[in-house]
Amino acid sequence: MAQTLIKNGSAESAPATKSFAEHLLDQGLLTQTEIEKAELQQKQSGGSLLQALRDLSLVEPHALAEATSSFFGVPVVTSDDWKEAADCHYPISRAFLRSKTVVPLAARAEGVLLAMEEPSDGSIINAVRIALERPIIPRVAAAEDIYAAIERLARDSNETSAWSDATSHDETNDDVEHLRDMALGTPVVRFVNQMMQEAVHSRATDIHIEPFEGRLSIRMRVDGMLREVAPPPPSNMSKAIVSRIKILAGLNIAERRLPQDGRSRVRMDHHRLDLRVATMPTIYGEAVVIRLLDNVRRVLNFSKLGFSKRDEEVIRKHLSAPYGLILVTGPTGSGKTTTLATALSLMNQDHRKILTIEDPIEYEIDGVNQTQAKPEIGLSFAHALRSFLRHDPDVLMVGEMRDSETASIGIHAALTGHLVLTTLHTNTAAGAIPRLLDMGIDAFLLASSLRCVIGQRLVRVLCAHCKEATEEQDEVAPDLRAPGRDRQQVGEVKRAWKAKGCSRCNGTGYSDRIVIAEVLDVNDKVRELIQPGGRPADIEAAACRTGMITMVSDGLRKCQEGTTTAEEVRRVALDF
Repeated sequence: MAQTLIKNGSAESAPATKSFAEHLLDQGLLTQTEIEKAELQQKQSGGSLLQALRDLSLVEPHALAEATSSFFGVPVVTSDDWKEAADCHYPISRAFLRSKTVVPLAARAEGVLLAMEEPSDGSIINAVRIALERPIIPRVAAAEDIYAAIERLARDSNETSAWSDATSHDETNDDVEHLRDMALGTPVVRFVNQMMQEAVHSRATDIHIEPFEGRLSIRMRVDGMLREVAPPPPSNMSKAIVSRIKILAGLNIAERRLPQDGRSRVRMDHHRLDLRVATMPTIYGEAVVIRLLDNVRRVLNFSKLGFSKRDEEVIRKHLSAPYGLILVTGPTGSGKTTTLATALSLMNQDHRKILTIEDPIEYEIDGVNQTQAKPEIGLSFAHALRSFLRHDPDVLMVGEMRDSETASIGIHAALTGHLVLTTLHTNTAAGAIPRLLDMGIDAFLLASSLRCVIGQRLVRVLCAHCKEATEEQDEVAPDLRAPGRDRQQVGEVKRAWKAKGCSRCNGTGYSDRIVIAEVLDVNDKVRELIQPGGRPADIEAAACRTGMITMVSDGLRKCQEGTTTAEEVRRVALDF
């Protein structure tokens, strides 16, 4: 075991007989192939092995922090340490903290705790020791937690000096060149960059910029919920901020009467972001929504997504089949694309040719031929799918079955030796079958090709640092009995949990999301019910008799495990 003791800025490491990569291999966190991939990435980037692992998303961040702690003999930052950090402000630039992935925490009599991704880097510790003029006590933390702490400190400082040079401008001047000059100015550029950084570190999926009378509202969607960002910029800078974003996305800043759509790619703190930008004229100016697609830090693994062991086994069984149709259902924002990307990454092997048609491409998977749909030039899902069949594919993925033509081509492809994966907008897994029949698919063709249907929703995960147990099962259980469904499976919630809120979760009580799911395994009993006029309730009942766990039951089990709350399950899965 390597031991590191750093007190006066010098790293005194006694390296173990094995390397850090071998330690990760022994811990079961990496395979030899993944280690070789990470070492190649390290050589190409010139960074450390930890940075390479983070860039490739090969290890879950907190598991990587625990492995780093055990290898170097440096403790992990505790919940109490993070709480004390909220009240501490040190004279070190945030740019330095971000670039080195460190943040000072609580002060102790013997020195200042320093949260680090790499606790053996003595040069960083020396630099912080000199800046603070105090001994440094290193602690290990996940890079995501460090970045989030830096952003919390930035919000708490409420710095507005960056706008001092810009607020004197009169925004009533709508001259395009004037707006362009302001959009390229340091205050606006810095604000937009900081906004993007906060979005990345907060795990936001969307940024909403909305002008109102006398103010500009900026909200971010984190874990499916919108929340206000503070501090807002001066209201007279709204057009300059919107113009800066439009320049990044290659849009026309002179056109403010019509909606526009664009895209851009930026790199920030080891994250490569694809931005989808959409503008809409309103009575007080242009509203902008930025969709953030982060292709770096996502770990594609079914168990990490929240699928139960039974559901994962059923999915893996059908993904190994040579042909057939696999559907993922749910409303917009229920994680269908992530589930499909996880399935593709599992099947992505040298002996398979995989083709996809998507709109947009949210996950870039090396080794998979991915095509962006462009309906404006005739490249629709149906057109692409028809062309794919001439390229000798083994697996086809269609972003969505939007019409009867796409559905018909997909069904016939599934019957002619191809495994087809796609999504459908239905409320339940069983509801996908009558929906396809309504789209004109013959019942006998659907019964012959359909292998399984995955119905899912996303629920927020309770913050591990502040969740509390509660005994309010008598109030929770009756509400969680959907009419005609799950009466026997639900019973009573014997133990419930509630969201409290702390600085780590920005007071929401939740951090991250997982799926609650139902996986309908299409067996002989279900196939008998695939016919015109078939009722989804009958199909669901037949599937439950052969082992299917409904979405509500899966959600209630996660409530009892302390993963989420009954309110979250009720919010996304129940219709009253």
